[in-house]
Amino acid sequence: MYTSVLFVCTGNICRSPTAEGMLRHLLQKEGISHIRVDSAGTHGWHSGEHPDYRAVAAAKDRGYDISDLRSRALKPEDFEEFELMIAMDEGHYAALERLKPAHARVEIKFHSDFATNPVWKDVPDPYYGGPEHFKQAFDLIENGVLGIVKILKETNHA
Repeated sequence: MYTSVLFVCTGNICRSPTAEGMLRHLLQKEGISHIRVDSAGTHGWHSGEHPDYRAVAAAKDRGYDISDLRSRALKPEDFEEFELMIAMDEGHYAALERLKPAHARVEIKFHSDFATNPVWKDVPDPYYGGPEHFKQAFDLIENGVLGIVKILKETNHA
């Protein structure tokens, strides 16, 4: 049973805030309010900033509002405060494993571990691409988040 989930990408302005906003929305829709959901970046380049406007637009096109989220960098305390950390790609996964204190009990997984019939391991970073890259990333993120919702419903007996 997970009661806290942290999504992690590089700058916390595209992939991880999209996943955070989506999971929050879907859990609320399911009436599940006791699960803490957050996101962070392996780097603090954009700390305090809104998500990328293209991520906000892609989310809005699908009925999700992520415009109020703010970027933050991963903190050492996150390894104690969260039960599940979800890496968007292999680089994030490696960084989380490297930074994880030996005594931390947090479980680290790939976003694609939760997808239905995943055709990818990494959610590609859309930052340097155009709207089509954000749409592709959104599709992959949504696939994984729907799997996360299913697991959270099952393990929290919702």
